[in-house]
Amino acid sequence: MDLQSLFSLDGRIALVTGGSRGIGKMFVEGLLAAGCAKVYISARKVEQMEETIKEFGEDKVIGIPADLSQMDGIQHLADEMAKREDRLDILINNAGAAWGQPYLEFSEAGWHRTMDLNVKTPFFLTQKLHDLLVAGGKGDHPAKVIHVSSIDGQRINPWETYAYQASKAGVIQLTRRMAARLIQDNIVVSSIAPGAFASEMNKAAKNAPDASASIIPAKRIGSPEDMAAAAIYLCSRAGDYVVGETLTVDGGVVNASLPSVFNDPAGDGH
Repeated sequence: MDLQSLFSLDGRIALVTGGSRGIGKMFVEGLLAAGCAKVYISARKVEQMEETIKEFGEDKVIGIPADLSQMDGIQHLADEMAKREDRLDILINNAGAAWGQPYLEFSEAGWHRTMDLNVKTPFFLTQKLHDLLVAGGKGDHPAKVIHVSSIDGQRINPWETYAYQASKAGVIQLTRRMAARLIQDNIVVSSIAPGAFASEMNKAAKNAPDASASIIPAKRIGSPEDMAAAAIYLCSRAGDYVVGETLTVDGGVVNASLPSVFNDPAGDGH
């Protein structure tokens, strides 16, 4: 058993949606560090995408502008990938949206945008890239699909983000169901549920990391290395037998948080 080959992604071709910033960019950096030959990224904001490409190098990162909230944008991205590559080894469905609004005011527009981008898009993009993924899984390793869910799909947060929490719980179950079907084609589907990482989707962690860290058992927010390591594990040989699972990367918020009474010096819960 060779440790380097166990976690190596040498020569593999990947696509990371929403890969120009935040957690998506952390994935890109990790995939490149582990040896991916090419990482495609998609984003709506072309200028931001070009900055990320410039940072990592045009020989390694290729951008495809796409609005994945619409079916024609999903089809466009799939068509562009098919024009450029004859296989896809790794797909990370990272693009997502959040919408916060009081319960009595919560809009249908916010509901649809969030549910579509967070649940519908990963399903249909994976479906439309199926042939490329099947080709990627014909070698000595399975192709990998990673859905990015959230700890907000595993527990309640204090904010009124109804569609976001419902959508991320849906992604976790969708991961299981897709995994059961796609393993037949040597495609392994799994999910990563991030906790507090600095990004536009988590402004609390970005703007007030110390305050966020105070309620995390590990006493810090997540780093780019934490997110990159999770992706490398699942995408490499090391994660080949992890099928349909959601890997929670949150410093213990979901699974290691004690009830408030244990954090109360008086011991009376007040």
